[in-house]
This record gives sequence, C-alpha cells and structure tokens, in this order.
Amino acid sequence: MSGSPTPAWDLAVVGAGPAGATAALAALRHAPHLRVALLDRADFPRDKCCGDGVAPHVLDVLEPLGAGDVVSGWTPLSRLDLARGERVVGNRMARPVHVVPRRVLDARLVEHATAAGATLLHHRVRDLTVGPDGVLLDGRLLARVVVGADGAHSAVRVAVGAAERSPQALAIRGYAPVTARLARRQLIRFGDRPQPAYAWAFDRGDGLVNVGYGELAGDGEPLSRALLLDQLERLVPGAAATGTDWRAHHLPLSSWGWGPEQPDGPVLLAGDAAGLVNPMTGEGIYYAVATGALAGVSAARALGAGAPDQAGLRHRTAVRGLLGRHLHHTWTAARLTRVPAVVDAGIRAAAADRRVFDQLVELGLGDGRITPRLAGRLVRHLLPTRAPGSPAR
Repeated sequence: MSGSPTPAWDLAVVGAGPAGATAALAALRHAPHLRVALLDRADFPRDKCCGDGVAPHVLDVLEPLGAGDVVSGWTPLSRLDLARGERVVGNRMARPVHVVPRRVLDARLVEHATAAGATLLHHRVRDLTVGPDGVLLDGRLLARVVVGADGAHSAVRVAVGAAERSPQALAIRGYAPVTARLARRQLIRFGDRPQPAYAWAFDRGDGLVNVGYGELAGDGEPLSRALLLDQLERLVPGAAATGTDWRAHHLPLSSWGWGPEQPDGPVLLAGDAAGLVNPMTGEGIYYAVATGALAGVSAARALGAGAPDQAGLRHRTAVRGLLGRHLHHTWTAARLTRVPAVVDAGIRAAAADRRVFDQLVELGLGDGRITPRLAGRLVRHLLPTRAPGSPAR
C-alpha cells in the first residue's frame, strides 16, 4: 500500500463468538461512533462444541451492555451434582445457571453487536501485519486496532508471536433425550483416568440434555472419539448411546498467570485465543465475554486517546486486574485435582459444608479463590480418619 491511507475500520474483531461479539458490542457501547468490523468464517447461527452452560457471571458482564436477554426463553437450573464413584454431593447453587445452545447464544450476541453498529463480514482471517498505518488483515482489510477472538487455534495469536497454550484438554459434546435421572440439574461425574477427566450432563430444559466428556490431552495415550464416547457412556450410562450431534474441540487451559500472551501494540487477544479456559472445569464462556468486554473498552479508549498502540498495554492491565488472582487459584486447584484423593476430599468436604460447596462452584465458574475455609476442609478430609482414643498424627 502506498502513502498513508485512512484505515477503513477503527476496530476489526476477528471471530464472532462470545468473546468477539462482546468485544464489538462493548467498544460500540463505549464509543458509538466507531467503525467496527466483526469477521467470522461461519454463517450464523452455527453450532460449537461446548457444555452450553451460561454462568450468572456471564450475565453480570452482558447486562450492563444491554445483552442480558441472551438467555431469554431458557430454563434456569439451580441444582448441581458432583460425583466420583460412589461419592456424590448435590445442592442448590447460590445463583442459577442457564444451558443455552451455542447455536442460539452466539447468534443472539452477534445480533446485539450488529444492532449496536458493528458490520458482520464473512471472512476467514489467515494473516495480519502491523504497520505504520494500522493492522492489515490478509492484505485487504486495514484497521487501527484488531481484537483476536478466533478461538483455540487462533491465527491472530500466531501472527503476533504468542505461543500456543499448553496444556490442552480435548472434549466431545452431544445432545441426548432427557431422563428423570438427569432432569432439572447439572451433573459432573469424575472418572478414574488421569485428572482432570469428567463427564457432564446439563439439562437444557427443552427435552434435551447437553452431554459430553473431556480430559487432559498429551499426558498418555492419544485421545480418540471412541475413547471419549466410551468414557462418557461408562460415567453417564445411556448418554453416548442415545446422543447425537457430536462435536469435539481442543481447550487451551489457563496457566498460573496471564500477560506474556498479550503484546503491546494495537492487537488484542480475548477468550480462547488468549488461552483463557478454566483449567479445573473447562469453563470458557465467562472468560470469553469478560475479556471480550475488556478488549472492546481498551480498544475504544486507546482509539479515543489517539493512541491505538497503547491498546495492548491497556488490555493486559485490565485482564490482570480482573482475573490475575483467580488464575493463580484455578491453576493451583487444577494441579491439586490431578490427584484423585483430592477430588474425593473435595466432594466429601462439599457434602459436609455448604459454604465449601459454594466456594467450589465459584472457583469452577467465575472469580473464585481457594479460601482458608476451603483449604482447611480439604486437608481435613484428606487426612485418615482417627479411631476414637487413638493418638493424633
């Protein structure tokens, strides 16, 4: 390109899933005059491998943006059952969750973004170049700031030199007819393979249950579709046998901290592209909308200040401020739960103490911490039971 052309777009968001659509929406809520392009290779509505669980924390982000209605028409669930072998704890969650198919959720978020002024473009981004005039996508689209929200195998992430997230998990998801045993609840049942490894069944409230199984990849034998479905059927009998619409997906699990992934400059990363997936549960929608919203606001503020090159620093600071301590705790929890005895102790502690149950839910879904109470109860249930009158160890 010759000269210094005016960029066609103030902000280009690559990927129109929850992270990307929320980024576009948040940027336009902050600065409605911005020219925002929302790019995706798929046509919406489209399906995506996911547990479909929409935690209340997701709505905490979306409601101020005017998008809290993305769960409208879907039945809230209040009960969660955690199990491993014969150990089971079931209780009401402090706040209900919704189970909304990604085909519905993502399309609704895209509608909100386009209604706010974003332009949806059907395009798969393969490359980008940062230059003095802005960020050039595939040699054809120029933007002052770019948000990469293009998933686990992000082309934007690769282009800015950020390493691929490790470790990763592999999960498979389908839909099965609801049964009395699975109705009106979320079920997570841990298996006996190297942890974290668990099956889930989340009632959608419309006659179908989202069912699936996932585990850590790369620590042993290669994970195949047959192995994943076999584990699902073993842990939730009937789920794999009656399920359909199977999809598999890699999950880039979060590590101890976050920051090196996000360079300075006008290219931001959000959601799976930023390597932000809860390493204990595989939950990613909250991280996606939360970091998408932060990316949109960081981009808008940098553009408003006439300093698009400061967008990366703004975004890195904002994400660390929101999730920094939480990521330390989820990484620690994920390491601990690789030991089956810790999983068993957690279930026993949650069954004995409602506050521990709530803290485990919060750690797995939102912005939870390993509190002194949670740590103490885990230690108590890890220690062997002492016979009456025997000396303390």
